[in-house]
Amino acid sequence: MNRRNRHLPAALALATATATALLLTSCSSSGSEDDDSADGSPSAPPATTAPGTPGTIAPGTPGGTPTPGDPATSTAPGTTPPGTTPPGTTAPPQAGARWQPTPGLAWQWQLGGGTVDQSVDVPVYDIDGFENDASVVAALHAKGRKVICYINAGSWENFRPDSTAFTKALQGSDTGWKGEKWFDIRKLDQLKPLMAARFDMCKSKGFDAIEPDTIEAYNQNSGFPLTPDDQIKYNRMLAQLAHERGLAIGLKNDLDQIPALLPDFDFAVNEECSQFNECDRVAPFVKAGKAVFHVEYKLDTDQFCAKAKSLGFSSMQKKLELNAWRKPC
Repeated sequence: MNRRNRHLPAALALATATATALLLTSCSSSGSEDDDSADGSPSAPPATTAPGTPGTIAPGTPGGTPTPGDPATSTAPGTTPPGTTPPGTTAPPQAGARWQPTPGLAWQWQLGGGTVDQSVDVPVYDIDGFENDASVVAALHAKGRKVICYINAGSWENFRPDSTAFTKALQGSDTGWKGEKWFDIRKLDQLKPLMAARFDMCKSKGFDAIEPDTIEAYNQNSGFPLTPDDQIKYNRMLAQLAHERGLAIGLKNDLDQIPALLPDFDFAVNEECSQFNECDRVAPFVKAGKAVFHVEYKLDTDQFCAKAKSLGFSSMQKKLELNAWRKPC
């Protein structure tokens, strides 16, 4: 079953206020709810990860984490810089240029609670792509953080500024969250350009990676006769779109399809694998050298951290509203 926990219904009022905004702009939220506990460092951080350089660059590129304007990202005269393409072409950025988050990186996940609390001393932030503008991403980068762009990739939300771009035929049953309906993921030709536009927004704001939510509709009451193969095709399409833009992408939950999708995704985002005794199923990401960003809501840290650390997960306890509060392992 789908256990994603993002915005509480109360957050819809703020998001609806931005519904007339253009796709490539978004309003920063206001009003912090800072109840954050003291941060902790991973028990066994990767030996190759120096402070201020979270994760690694994909194999085939120089070491370190390039930033805009960094010589590491420059190209020889006459070549196309990574992340750009000649007019009239759709060629992807230079292979291997995207961020590759490694196991053990501490993270912060804030999708609610108002303005993003930038004071949490961790190398990775995961924040809403629509509700945060480029200045927030730039400020986090200035602090040495990598920033993941949260996007709903599997269901329609009536409060997003691009909601009218999704036809009624694409919308199925309610997801259980107010104003949201499952996508008919079989319609790749219609959804691909819409998801590409969202990923372009993330890239234009300077994000390093994508967290696509609700990408296991095949085992939900979606209103469509979806199959596991439909989901694999759709999720691989998302991974391709991200990689073409030089962005990393995480597999959100979808445990049954990890064996098939592990090569296509750069990290995992998991909710409540400890509560449901499923964490061993996510462990292949760590074995492949890829981070697992993990949260629990109902369990306290003393109930899951020992196992999570032994698996190499980046784990913490969060509140359901995903505000700034966190209790890391």
